[in-house]
Amino acid sequence: MRNRPLLQLGLIGALASVVGVAIGLVIDWFPEQASEEAGPIDTLYDVLVVASVPIFVLVMTVAIYSVIKFRARPGDMRDGAPIHGNAKLEVVWVTIPFLLVTALAVYGWIVLIDIEDPQPDAMVVDVRGEQFAWSFAYPGEEGEAPVRTTDLMLPLDRQVEFNINSEDVIHSFWVPAFRLKSDTVPGITTTIRVTPNAEGEFDVVCAELCGIGHSTMRQSVTVVPEDDFTAWLTEQQEALAAEDGGAEAAEGQSPSGLAGQASDAAAEPEEPAPAPSGGGGAPSGDGAGGGGAGGAPSDGGGSSDQPDGAGGASGGGSQGSKTGSGDQSADGSSGGGGGGGG
Repeated sequence: MRNRPLLQLGLIGALASVVGVAIGLVIDWFPEQASEEAGPIDTLYDVLVVASVPIFVLVMTVAIYSVIKFRARPGDMRDGAPIHGNAKLEVVWVTIPFLLVTALAVYGWIVLIDIEDPQPDAMVVDVRGEQFAWSFAYPGEEGEAPVRTTDLMLPLDRQVEFNINSEDVIHSFWVPAFRLKSDTVPGITTTIRVTPNAEGEFDVVCAELCGIGHSTMRQSVTVVPEDDFTAWLTEQQEALAAEDGGAEAAEGQSPSGLAGQASDAAAEPEEPAPAPSGGGGAPSGDGAGGGGAGGAPSDGGGSSDQPDGAGGASGGGSQGSKTGSGDQSADGSSGGGGGGGG
């Protein structure tokens, strides 16, 4: 064994590889699976572990072995032996990694295409990230306003298409149980598709350092049967419609609305008031009032004050009488009284 260093190196590397792969596969790296995409992604991860651990072990084994085996002894100041490059060895250690990495890339591409295949009944959910919270919008039917909420509710066994954007800085939308994660970039909408296949409540976290409150940017997603989700969404839509109706009613009772009602009332013409009736004489068209008897004062209900004209005239040397009518004519004079006795 001591005379065959390469065999010794190979055995050590193989043993370390087996141990490393076993440890990598036994460790439960992820939480429970909650989507159809989680299975293929976990399998891809296991394949990467199986391929990566032996390469890592091989490199580290060669490095450690070389440091121990070929180290310079104390006091040895000689130069190393002049060794020319080995073309065959260089071709081998370039070709093998190239083929290995190409195979892993093709396999990963196949898995990616499979999990991102859009379904005809996919539901769209808009995701908006901001410091330090997530909000979600469910687009309504044509002509209906979207339902906006901070609660993420998803139907079971139905594909969901997340359209993700940010209001401020870069975030990362990640649901560990779904195994899918996408950067949230301001001004850019990114898209991921997932089909939840397990009921329950799962974490929604930000996987990108986004500020001092990054660690608090945690919410949850609830997966429920299709009927329960439809009932929840209908309830949200009815609540939104009630809020819109209340806002319209409040707008009608606002000062501007009341002012509009007052202006409409002022624009309506007023009806003429009915003519008064009583003891006084009605105004005459030619301005003359009724005459009183001469020589004696009249007890009519009119006023003796005359703005412009004179009262009723009396006979010569006798006391003037007051007119019996208080109505004034249009030209300001009252009717004349009859002549009195001497």
